[in-house]
Amino acid sequence: MTEPPNSVAALSKPFLLDLATLDLSARSVGRDAIAKTNPHRGQMALLDYIVWEAADHKTGVGLWQVRDDEFWVPGHFPNRPILPGVLQVEAGAQLCVYLYNSRFPKPKLAVFTHISECSFRGQVVPGDDFYLLAKEVMATPRRFRSDIQGIVNGKVAYAAEIQGIVLPDA
Repeated sequence: MTEPPNSVAALSKPFLLDLATLDLSARSVGRDAIAKTNPHRGQMALLDYIVWEAADHKTGVGLWQVRDDEFWVPGHFPNRPILPGVLQVEAGAQLCVYLYNSRFPKPKLAVFTHISECSFRGQVVPGDDFYLLAKEVMATPRRFRSDIQGIVNGKVAYAAEIQGIVLPDA
């Protein structure tokens, strides 16, 4: 059985995007502007910056500057904090929600519903610049599917495919 050409398992390149063509020091969108598009608040607002996004909002790079005062540090794990995998994937999902919502005049409450092809390959620790990469596989007005990666020190920390759906207005 062959994998679809856009699936994480079928990727032959180490990164979803050619990072050599991007200025990773760029900070095109900050937390306040992200909050206008994403519903995440407080400690669950994980993205610090959008580094780059394509004009069609189908691909992008986000940045989480992982700090030693994050809520998970004392307990995961004492004396050796490692960013939980679920938060790594959540950060990638937040980038996908940002990209997805950026194409609509009014942000939608989009939540992720499915994770597949997830693989953790490295650790993320306080002090790391954790780059999130997203590449849309499919999107409709009610749902999306994207490949995501987390990159630390030029290496893939994790890769996954996620799916999300728009919740109806409350």
